[in-house]
Amino acid sequence: MKLEDEIQQKKFKSPQQKLAVNLLYTTHWLNNHYANFLKDVDITTQQYNVLRILRGQHPTICNLKLIKERMLDRMSDASRIVDKLVLKGFVERKTCPNDRRNVNLLISKQGLDLLQSLDYIDESTKKMFSALTQKQIVELNNLLDILRDSEFILHE
Repeated sequence: MKLEDEIQQKKFKSPQQKLAVNLLYTTHWLNNHYANFLKDVDITTQQYNVLRILRGQHPTICNLKLIKERMLDRMSDASRIVDKLVLKGFVERKTCPNDRRNVNLLISKQGLDLLQSLDYIDESTKKMFSALTQKQIVELNNLLDILRDSEFILHE
């Protein structure tokens, strides 16, 4: 469905404004799909992101700084998210022997098992993009990379 129909807005100030609104709307649409996948296991999309980062590091330990650098939503409170994952038993936290202020993090067996049970999400994601050809997917990825690489000055 066209953006104009989805949000019931017929005109935009510019094609750039429509693109910005379209990207925001699509981001929320995608987030809602992921939230629906995760609601039965009682984790948020941010917690899922942290668990995937930790699984990618496994069996190597990592610290909070690495998680913050790799998170998709950099505005999230990574330490609060990790605290919740520790309480749920999905992450193990250990004090660093060399620097007691630093905390080592490792995904637990329970966290690995949870992610394995959620691996179907990757296949479902492929289906969500089935309306696009492989060539279109590659092109859209390239265009989004170009957009994020561009430098602009935000005037207040």
